[in-house]
Amino acid sequence: MRAWSVGTPGPAAGHPLRWEERPDPEPGPGEILVAVRVCGVCRTDLHLAEGDLPPLRPGVVPGHEAVGEVVGLGPDCRRFRLGDRVGVAWLRGTCGRCRFCLRGRENLCLSPEFTGWHHDGGYAELLTVPEGYAYFLPAAFDDQAAAPLLCAGIIGYRALERAELPVGGRLGIYGFGASAHLAAQVALYRGAELYVMTRSESARRLALELGAVYAGEADAPPPRPLDSAILFAPAGTLVPPALRALDRGGTLAVAGIHLSDIPPLHYETDLFQERQLRSVTANTRRDGEEFLALAADIPLRPATTVYPLEAADQALADLAADRITGAAVLQVG
Repeated sequence: MRAWSVGTPGPAAGHPLRWEERPDPEPGPGEILVAVRVCGVCRTDLHLAEGDLPPLRPGVVPGHEAVGEVVGLGPDCRRFRLGDRVGVAWLRGTCGRCRFCLRGRENLCLSPEFTGWHHDGGYAELLTVPEGYAYFLPAAFDDQAAAPLLCAGIIGYRALERAELPVGGRLGIYGFGASAHLAAQVALYRGAELYVMTRSESARRLALELGAVYAGEADAPPPRPLDSAILFAPAGTLVPPALRALDRGGTLAVAGIHLSDIPPLHYETDLFQERQLRSVTANTRRDGEEFLALAADIPLRPATTVYPLEAADQALADLAADRITGAAVLQVG
């Protein structure tokens, strides 16, 4: 099969991915073999390629927003049939035994495994995944629209839950890429008043088209105090202004797996009056199932830019340079 792998991590403009031929993978017990049709390009893939997120093994294939067809079944597979359309997401395995798994908080598992980090992902023509961690996908979405739902959408949904937005409240979103533009649609569907702060002019236009009441520069103070905020941009420098934009009792959720250093915070101006700062760590499978059902009910409208699989390195370079509005998707099969 043809695939991209992480060579020597470095700036995306230097093309740190390698294009190569690999043996076709074989599904193990409880695993399915998926012929990838499309795969979303996530900022986590960029962090992996550039080394902000160190590769866990040499030559790993990135990609964890894969949509494809089941073309092989390992021993003991019962959940899917050959020909089923499935989604393969970031969370690929949990132990099921640690204190967090037993509490239903598998996103905090002490020994998790992730697609495109521990195991090869969707920047390839084939991949394997344990059948319990694959998703049935709503028929309402074609392959290209479904791909960004599998990480950008699910993580945006969890971040929105972590932000504890009150009904009809004012939500601020910092950075407006793939995940943010999907979380924004969920919040608007629930009656939120949306304020977007981002450095991309095209992203600000998209935010206003989707229904935001305000779209300004990334570090600009919104015109009204926020009840909740989500930081999607991987810029720790935005944490202090985002906290200061919160009303009393407001919550800021940081959605990314990687964040640059946060400048010193000042208790009185940034955290006092019961403002909260929270992180978001992966997701549970229940998050994914809830979100996919909600996405079909709304229905969400993912904004996508399509690249051929052969141009995955260019897609990452464009993502790094803020040349993509919405989500990038690789056309694979």
